[in-house]
Amino acid sequence: MIRKTAFLLAALWAAPAVSAVECSDAAYEGNRYSICEVDASQEQLRLFLRDGDGQAYGHFSTLGTALAEEGKALAFATNAGMYHSDRSPVGLYVEDGAEEMRLVTNAGPGNFGLLPNGVFCIREARADVFETLAFAEAAPACAYATQSGPMLVIDGELHPRFLPDSDSYYVRNGVGTSADGRRAVFAISRNAVTFHQFASLFRDYLKLPNALYFDGNISRLHAPELGRSDAGFMMGPIAGVVEDAPARE
Repeated sequence: MIRKTAFLLAALWAAPAVSAVECSDAAYEGNRYSICEVDASQEQLRLFLRDGDGQAYGHFSTLGTALAEEGKALAFATNAGMYHSDRSPVGLYVEDGAEEMRLVTNAGPGNFGLLPNGVFCIREARADVFETLAFAEAAPACAYATQSGPMLVIDGELHPRFLPDSDSYYVRNGVGTSADGRRAVFAISRNAVTFHQFASLFRDYLKLPNALYFDGNISRLHAPELGRSDAGFMMGPIAGVVEDAPARE
């Protein structure tokens, strides 16, 4: 009995820690995706833009180094919203309760202005995608928020401007959330897809009622679980999950 107990304790000690994020590769309707799911009620899901000196992190590696100095690690990350050439957010951006950029409700050029657009809002124990005007009316107190566009899925319906026969193909990434706010699911296509194909992934495959587009060809993913940490030119806002760094032996 003693030997059996000792064996079980040793097995538990040796068992790998459960990842804060579940990432996997998937295929749907002939297209390939990498999908990372976060339990927003349990994990430290945050947005990041600038360091303590006001400089944009820009890269997953830079953010990871900064977190390591705090004894933390980046379990997952992706670009999270559109930005200007100086990396400042195009629309609403809130980090740790502080607003850097206001909500933009009017139409404009590019994908951001393809209304309706939306807001990804992180609150205590939940995360939600809101259509922009619904967000303005509800005025939720977000600890973190980033505005982007267009919306992909709005209350279970695809964005009305998306065409099944579109010939606009790009690598795309975005986020969808469940009605109870617990599931925040981030997806990036592994091949070029249309808006209609990408939005259908969130509604019909991931079964999420609301989803928001983050960006196109600049889309990048940090997912150690998949052996992936994309490099490239500097990003603006970054969404990521933070966990305690493993203790050094």
